[in-house]
Amino acid sequence: MVCGGFTCSKNALCSLNVVYMLVGLLLIVVAAWGKGFGIVSSIHIIGGVIAVGFFLLLISIVGLIGAVHHHQVMLFFYMVILFIVFLFQFGVSCSCLAMNQGQQEKLLNSSWNIMSNETRISLENKMDCCGLFNNTKTDFVSDLHLCDAPCVKKKSCLTCGEKMLQHSSEALKILGGVGLFFSFTEILGVWLAMRYRNQKDPRANPSAFL
Repeated sequence: MVCGGFTCSKNALCSLNVVYMLVGLLLIVVAAWGKGFGIVSSIHIIGGVIAVGFFLLLISIVGLIGAVHHHQVMLFFYMVILFIVFLFQFGVSCSCLAMNQGQQEKLLNSSWNIMSNETRISLENKMDCCGLFNNTKTDFVSDLHLCDAPCVKKKSCLTCGEKMLQHSSEALKILGGVGLFFSFTEILGVWLAMRYRNQKDPRANPSAFL
């Protein structure tokens, strides 16, 4: 049995879809972690990454079922949707990697300014910090006066903006790097599915050709 035959293509496609499932879960978990650590909903790219991870997880399940059963229709839709996911994931990953610190600060400032005092206080307690940035763009003195985070008693508070930028930079780098790398493997998945779809199943009628 030479590699490139029906069984080899089937096993390779199944393995690739298992990897896609893990990548989809990884993207969702890392994006949720980044969002939960104060990146806040202002960075809509995080929502885009979660959507990519979710669709990648769904399409990998469809591809796995289609590969196991050599289902022509499922494999066709798998190829089409996977290519669309590739385009979207490539764009989102590039956006994650291209976002610099200045852009992140602007998004955090705009989000902080529309928050209520209760939301700010809750976030400060959760992250053990006070205020966003010590600059003229935010009412830092007022935020510091209202802050009752645990670090206030220790008199060693960092600004929430510093902590948010640290976590957001980590999350965006991980998401962008992982997403960009695996977006190119999706082209391999499309090609492999197309090749496998047009191969003859040796267990089927020997006189039947696709």
